[in-house]
Parts: sequence; C-alpha cells; structure tokens
Amino acid sequence: MFTKILIANRGEIACRVAATARRLGVKTVAVYSDADAHAKHVAACDESVYIGGSAPKDSYLQWERIIAAALATGAQAIHPGYGFLSENEAFANACAKAGLVFIGPPSSAIEAMGLKAESKRLMEKAGVPLVPGYHGADQDPALLQREADRIGYPALIKASAGGGGKGMRVVEKSADFADALASCQREARNSFGSDAVLIEKYVQRPRHIEIQVFGDTHGECVYLFERDCSVQRRHQKVLEEAPAPGMTPELRAQMGAAAVAAAKAVNYVGAGTVEFIVEQPEGYAHPEAMRFYFMEMNTRLQVEHPVTEAITGLDLVEWQLRVASGEPLPLKQEDLRIHGHAIEARICAETPDNNFLPATGTLTVYRKPDCSSFERGTVRVDDGVREGDTISPFYDSMVAKLIVHGATRAEALARLDTALAETRIVGLSTNVQFLRHVVTSRAFAQAELDTALIPREADALFHQDKVGKPLAVAATVAQTLLAERASEGVDPFSRRDGWRPHGITVRRFDFEYQGEVLQAQLSYLHDGALQLAFGEVSGVLTFDALPSDTGTRMDLRFNGQGQTVQTWQVGEHVHIFCGLGATQILEIDALAHAGETAAEGGRLTAPMPGKVVSFAVKAGDTVTKGQALAVMEAMKMEHTIAAPADGTVAELLYAPGDQVNEGAELLKLSVA
Repeated sequence: MFTKILIANRGEIACRVAATARRLGVKTVAVYSDADAHAKHVAACDESVYIGGSAPKDSYLQWERIIAAALATGAQAIHPGYGFLSENEAFANACAKAGLVFIGPPSSAIEAMGLKAESKRLMEKAGVPLVPGYHGADQDPALLQREADRIGYPALIKASAGGGGKGMRVVEKSADFADALASCQREARNSFGSDAVLIEKYVQRPRHIEIQVFGDTHGECVYLFERDCSVQRRHQKVLEEAPAPGMTPELRAQMGAAAVAAAKAVNYVGAGTVEFIVEQPEGYAHPEAMRFYFMEMNTRLQVEHPVTEAITGLDLVEWQLRVASGEPLPLKQEDLRIHGHAIEARICAETPDNNFLPATGTLTVYRKPDCSSFERGTVRVDDGVREGDTISPFYDSMVAKLIVHGATRAEALARLDTALAETRIVGLSTNVQFLRHVVTSRAFAQAELDTALIPREADALFHQDKVGKPLAVAATVAQTLLAERASEGVDPFSRRDGWRPHGITVRRFDFEYQGEVLQAQLSYLHDGALQLAFGEVSGVLTFDALPSDTGTRMDLRFNGQGQTVQTWQVGEHVHIFCGLGATQILEIDALAHAGETAAEGGRLTAPMPGKVVSFAVKAGDTVTKGQALAVMEAMKMEHTIAAPADGTVAELLYAPGDQVNEGAELLKLSVA
C-alpha cells in the first residue's frame, strides 16, 4: 500500500478519497486553485499545493504542475477523482514517466474507450450489443446528415470524446440536424478539445443502466452489479439507484458478463463503469423483454459509486488503492452479494423551474440531514463545501450527494424524502425541493423509469407550491413576533404584545410571495389571541418557539394547519422550511418600496457570470417571442438566451468571447 498520494481534484470527490486514505493510514496531498484556497478538500488533506488560477484550464487541467507537486511532496501515486484529468491518457502516461502510479486504468484503456466511435468498434469485436448508428472517422457534415437520415429520427448526436451530457443533442427531424450538429460540435470542442461526433438511433422509452466493473493487474475482473441512472435532466443524472428496479437475475448476469467482456477487451485495471442503454419495447411492466446496448465506458470512478458501496458494503476507493498498488482484487465474483436498496440524489445549485439554470452564491445556511434519526449507516452525505462557502461559476453546480440505504426500495424512498426534507440551504437556489417532487411522484415510486421521466412528469415536478401562501405568511409573521419577544425587557413597558387599555391593535405587514404582492393584517385581541387575515384567508395564529442552534424554529398553527417550521431571514427575504417543502417570501417595507416597479422592458441580462459564445441576431433584426438571441457558457454548459417578447434588436453590447457578470445587459431589445 502507498504511504502518500496526491489527489488531483477538488470538492466532494477529493474529500471522499481523502477519507478512505486517512482510514488506511495513507497521507494525502491536496491541490488547489485561487478559488479553492480555503476549500474543504484542502483542509481534509495532510498537505496542499497551490497550482494556479480559478479556471480549470489554469489549475486542475495543468497536469505538469500537478506532477511537479506530487514529486515535490514525495507522493507515490496520483488519484485523479472524476472529471478534469481522470480520463486523460496523456496525463496517465506522464505520471508513469515521472515514476508515479496513476490510480486508474492503463493509458491504452483510457485511449481505447475515450473515443466513443473507436470503443464501439472494439465492443462489436468483443460481442457486446451495440445501438444502430454511425461511428466512423469521416466527420463531413453532409455525410453525418445522410447517416442520420439513414438511421431515422429521432437521432442522437453525441460528442465522441464526451461525457456528462455535454456535446449531446437529440434531433427530431432532418431539417434541425445542421444547427444541432454545429451546437453539439462547439460544446464538444470547448469541453473536450475535439468536435468529433457519432450518430446513433435514439432509443424510445430508454433506461440508462450501468455496470460497475473492477479489474486488477493479475488479469481478474468482476462486476459489482448495476445502477439505474435513468432520471436525468439535460442528459445529466439527477437520481441514481442500485440495484436497478425490475432487473431480472438473467438480465443482470447477461449485462454483467457483457461489461466484464468489455473491460477485458482493453485489459482494464481499476474501477470502471460500462454504461448501457436499455430498451423497454413492451413497457415498464415487462422487464423480461428489455434489450440492452453498449453506450460507453467511463474509465474512472463514477459520481454515483456510493450506491454500489451501500448495497455491497464495500469501499471502492479502498479497492482502487489496493489494485493500484499491485494487490489482487479483494473478492471474487461468487463472493459478491446485494444487500437492500440504495438511492443517491445529486443536490445542485440550480433553478429547476427555470430550465435548471445553474446558480452561484454563498451557502449562508447549509445544514445536512440529522443522521441520528436513522439507523447507523443508512444516510450518507458526500460533499466538498461548508456553511459560508461560495459556489462559483468556475466549476460544476453540484453541492452535495445525499445517499440513503434501506432494506427495500420503498424504505429507501421514504428515507430519502425525509432526509431531503431535513436539508437546509439558504443563499442560493437549489434543486432540493425538485428532488422531493421526483421522489414522491407516482412514476418514480412505481419505478416507471426511462430517461424522459422528468419531461413526461413535468406537470407534477415543476412550479409546485407545496408550502402555500397561508403557511408562508403565517410563518413570517410568527418569526417577526418571536424576534420582538426576544428583545423584550423585564419592565411591562418593553413588552411587544400589542396590549392597549381600549380598542384593538392592528398591524400591517406587506409581502411579496411568488410574484404576488399582498397585505396582511394582524389583530391583537383582548383575550390575548392573534387574528391574522389577508385576502379571503383569516384565522387565529398560534406558535411556540422550539430549541434551535440557528434560525427560528417553531410549532405553528394557522388556518387549520399545523407544522413544525424553521425560518431564516437574509435581508428582506424569509426562507421557510417544513415537512411540506421549502419556500421564501419577501417582507416589504411599504414606505421604502413605494413607487417601485419590476418592469425592465427591453433589457436582456446575463442570468449568471459566464462567457458570451455567440449571438444569433444583429442590430436591426426583427425577432419573435421565444426566438434564440444569444448563447452563453457557464458552469461547463451552454445556455440559450431567448427573446421575452416580439421586438427589434436595437444594439448588441458584447462580442463573442467576452466574459460577463451576472446581470450584465447583453443586448437592447425594442419591444413591439
């Protein structure tokens, strides 16, 4: 076993690797950029080395600096994590030349599987089933168009060197192919340095099921069962679970054997994942009719590896370290067993109701689920952030991974919803409530899984107000009153209970809730009761403060509803959490906001910090509502800016390639 390793990554995977290394007595070295100087992964390691600027190209992709850091600190091996350099054969070769062990597969396996087209040809020779498509080297756009027409629509364009949903487009008809190809190639070139693509049949009602494989330097290879990763948005995974619901023992054995054959075809060593697209020609209720096709092999540890660890009881990072140091695989295939069911939810800084637009900001409040309420080992959070940290535009938007384990899928689902309900994040938008909507949806609960689940169930997943206006208003008023009570002195004249010798005290509160401006009235009745009214809603408000180490926590009753509620106030916004969900309300100072208007007609601004990729219009062009105007790149993804109304482009204020701040006006639009 190694005595010291360098972790060439950041965030939660760097912390994850460091935790196993510490348990095994292996010292760790962190690398960090300007943005990560005080990051959690730096504190998690024994040593740290600065490697450059905040952008990945200036730091985490600078493998010469990383190798120099390993040599300078006496590290014997480099763990690449996932992303960045984890599937870069040049980096793996450079490690070997420097006398360092690359904790991953040989560079030849990375190279063979890194190009999707080449890997398809290898898999065909190995007898692994393939999706019908074009995987050739000729990248002439006209040829690619003809191949897509031959395969039929809908067709899938996929970056040959890609992953993570980048450089991927579904094309519904031939007329849309050229524009989709150009966008796909541009994103692939920016993300992977290559714009080569392949064309495949787009499988209807597909499931994304992957097999975890592990090989050693002694020629042995096993599979550690499957994970279902079908729930996706923008071709990126949202929820992953193991084992795959509805998987028959026969299909599991077939897919496992195919995955091992794929790994052996490239003499694979270490942790890898063989991803399959699974067709359900007879629907969800007939798993025995499912057919699987090789999609790609990820030559690294996957983000979702914790669900495999949960159902097998194994530490896959430990296996990586042991295999990389020359040890044989710890177990043989016949020794591996599945125990229970596990699900992972990716908590991301994004706005699901706005097309999953990534968010940046400070984790003003970051509270994880109370694991003490569950049995030992059934809830796990993998993260690389702490309260007060910033989610920057330089890296991906994932905040944490929440993993639960149960004896059955139903038990794991219930446990996941409870854990999500206990998660508290204030300071930026996240997908926590959206994840709850997915987990509690009928389709997911009944395992009606395919990669179109989210768009198919959109009405039940997006724009859901589970808390509701009455509870939000009542919680905010109660929080204000609790804060006032806390400031009371011992003399009766400092009390804030609204008492007066005659008449009734009535207070006015102004709020904005989900775009609606409303006014509430609170009446202090003579018997000490509080009457809250707004619009057509009226009722007695009661609340009792509960112990809390932060924020305001209370038992709240109003309008026939009782909830345990926790609130935090940041500026004028009050953030509300309860068993039903989470929301926020704006507490308005009526005098300070008098005369304000939200209208900003004609201004089109950047929704986040990023780079302008292109404009689809020029000054003087007439545009229609919904028409694409510009493309921005941020957090490794492209985002299209569309016209909010019909009008005429008055002026473009930036040029392609320009970096812009959040809120920067990109162009002026004269609204018709």
